[in-house]
Amino acid sequence: MTKAIYIMWLREVKRFIRSKSRIVGALGQPLLFLVALGYGLGPVFQKAGQGNYLEFIAPGIIGMSIIFTAIFNGMQVIWDRQFGFLKETLVAPVSRLAIMFGRTLGGATVAALQGTLVLCIAVAAGFRPLWVGVVPAIIVMLLIALLFSALGITVASKLRDMQGFQLIMNFLVMPLFFLSGALFPLNNVPKALLIVAQFDPLSYGVDALRHFLIGAGTFSLATDFGVLVVVSAVFLFLGARFFSQIEI
Repeated sequence: MTKAIYIMWLREVKRFIRSKSRIVGALGQPLLFLVALGYGLGPVFQKAGQGNYLEFIAPGIIGMSIIFTAIFNGMQVIWDRQFGFLKETLVAPVSRLAIMFGRTLGGATVAALQGTLVLCIAVAAGFRPLWVGVVPAIIVMLLIALLFSALGITVASKLRDMQGFQLIMNFLVMPLFFLSGALFPLNNVPKALLIVAQFDPLSYGVDALRHFLIGAGTFSLATDFGVLVVVSAVFLFLGARFFSQIEI
């Protein structure tokens, strides 16, 4: 079982490393957000007495790059189903649970690598993180990536149409990103918006990244990690259940 998990993990990582266009393309949107918003809205944010907007937004943009990469990992399931690779995988004498976990871990690793690359770009753009918090921040990135990679596979396991998956994921991803506080502080928002943000798991991932990278946050670190771990476990359970029920 361990070998099967490793092979599926390695496949996802190799596909990412070998696809240079995928790496460059996935970095385009975070770079645009960092430059356009970080510098464009920086003076407004500073006049409001909130400090450096680039430093505030950088953890949010890292979270954005992770969620986009991780959640669309589920598309690979539909792609492999359409082209027959999934059928060959599922008839192999290994547990479907191992295949699902390997795919999920591979997608999470790729998304965390993407987040690390965005962190490097942010530093090049002028972001100055608390260097002592970089390693814990990478652990948070892995946890965020695991959560949304499992979510992507959970949804993909119930779908056969790639276009349908893209529509559903876009419907989920954009609200998850914009309501997470990635672009604005949650300290002084209307109560209704704060309540909605509290049901968004990405809010806790971005908040944990801010704790480690800039020394500020809305929730406690214990709350951030508690929510991320529990929600990750829920989606891993659902993903394993739905993946085991796939019919080819």
